[in-house]
Amino acid sequence: MKKSLAGLVILLALGMTASSQVKIGFEVSFKEPQAHYAEVEMNISGINKDYVDVKMPVWAPGSYLVREFAKQVEGFSATAGGKQAKFEKVRKNTWRVYTSKASALKINYRVYGFEISVRTPFIDDTHAFLSSTGIFMYPDGMLKQPSTVKIIPFKGWNKVSTGLEPVAGEQFTYRAADFDILFDSPIEVGNQDVFEFMAAGVKHEVAMYGGGNYDASRLKTDMAKIVESATAVYGENPNKHYTFIVHNYAQAGGGLEHLNSTVLGASRNQYASEEGYKGFLGLVAHEYHHLWNVKRLRPVALGPFDYDNENYTTNLWVAEGFTAYYENKFMLRSGFVSPEEFTANLASAVAAVENTPGAKVQSASSSSYDAWIKYYRPNENSNNTGVSYYSKGEVIGLIMDLEIAKATKGVKSLDDVMKAMYLQCKTLKRGYTDAEFKAMVEKISGRSFTDFWAKYVNGTTPVEYDKYFGYAGIKVKNENEGKSVPYLGVTSVKKEGRIFITAVSRNSAAWTDGLNVNDEILSIDGSPVESSVERMPAITGKNVGDVVQINVGRDGIQRTFKVTLKANPNLKLVPVAAEASAEQLQVRKGWMGI
Repeated sequence: MKKSLAGLVILLALGMTASSQVKIGFEVSFKEPQAHYAEVEMNISGINKDYVDVKMPVWAPGSYLVREFAKQVEGFSATAGGKQAKFEKVRKNTWRVYTSKASALKINYRVYGFEISVRTPFIDDTHAFLSSTGIFMYPDGMLKQPSTVKIIPFKGWNKVSTGLEPVAGEQFTYRAADFDILFDSPIEVGNQDVFEFMAAGVKHEVAMYGGGNYDASRLKTDMAKIVESATAVYGENPNKHYTFIVHNYAQAGGGLEHLNSTVLGASRNQYASEEGYKGFLGLVAHEYHHLWNVKRLRPVALGPFDYDNENYTTNLWVAEGFTAYYENKFMLRSGFVSPEEFTANLASAVAAVENTPGAKVQSASSSSYDAWIKYYRPNENSNNTGVSYYSKGEVIGLIMDLEIAKATKGVKSLDDVMKAMYLQCKTLKRGYTDAEFKAMVEKISGRSFTDFWAKYVNGTTPVEYDKYFGYAGIKVKNENEGKSVPYLGVTSVKKEGRIFITAVSRNSAAWTDGLNVNDEILSIDGSPVESSVERMPAITGKNVGDVVQINVGRDGIQRTFKVTLKANPNLKLVPVAAEASAEQLQVRKGWMGI
């Protein structure tokens, strides 16, 4: 037994030594950026195999869709020991290179990047955005290996912005401790406007591409406030430095989180208006919160990652939904919205979920699990069959926060749960299960959340918004209550002067009486249709129960439908002034954190 153990130790040590001798390095250059190509050279040394499989990830963590990044690869070639090496593609994202036990392997390939998003590479004559999962391959079985990346900017480009650690003394050269780090570190190359600020003891770099009417001095101050507000929840900021890569286009939005960086999309002229500026700060608050929530405080399924397949979890309602909720809290605590705006925004968020027919069909946990096949692949019926885990999770975060504050008389809040779960994940060095998250909520609040989970996480029970807002002494009025407004139940779009139906709401008049998506609405009760269908006098001038005659064109054939108008079922929730008791004020203070 002792001999076997000793032998095993020796074998493990030899294996570790052999693994540590493997070196992996990349060099990225740009011969034809105007044609949207990046040239990648990958060097692997210290290997001793008959063949090496190199793989391209099929998805980008944080964006739950198989995107098949390998489809953008071309010009693959390889040399082993300085000689041309035979290779073959053995899987959709895998190239097998026969090395004949040569210790040095060089692979070259090109990547086409021309999709503007925060998760995909984009290269043109002005800059290169290298979303790492769409640029770098990895040797099969070597995800834990370190690597270096050298960027050779195109002529006239002089800046590189990334969260990767620089290699001392080597310009535009960076190192990653393993491929999880590399794939979590986007790279911006070009002539971006770069400015810095300190917050929470951490240096923050902001790399602005595309110009815009932003005021860098103002952004430094205001972004720092958000950083401080977020860090205050968790008690520590786990980074030494953080990078914001901001792409400013004519129209843009969205963001993608990374361990110590984020990529944001913005409209270059949005910063001048109050609404636009707050919108950008809200995006900053959302993505910065991911530094903890999902990147470190994460569902157990989300890391270590399987880059070949979907990584399923039922907890995106926490990872994304709670982040959407905290976006509101950080905007409040940083002083960018008033308590009245805060509650109004959240009342609207509740109404948005309750007005989604699919919220009565799909639970938050199911929405999370099905993100891979539903959220990023919406169709004309998506609103009827599902609910966004962002939207539903935001509402769950709200009512859970209020429930905890109520149970503890404002002493505790969801903040305490999030901090405790972050520290638990840090201590255990793994993600949490749904049961563990629920157990922590119960520990902090001192009460059972079994019924809550059954109703709102795994079920489709309508939110008792009166009760939850009432905990904080806030009355919420449904301005549509008692009204009988005729409602057809369609959304439409105008194309070349013609009106087409783009969605039909479940159980609406249009749904019941047979109108379809893609129908061209020609007339309603003889009146031609020129704009929004629901605002036409032929609809608004009627009563609930009236029958209207609607002529449509469907696949080149004219058809007539008699449609019986129903009442608009949608909520319009608005907080109104109300007296609050001392206990309700305690809850309100604990909930808002101000």
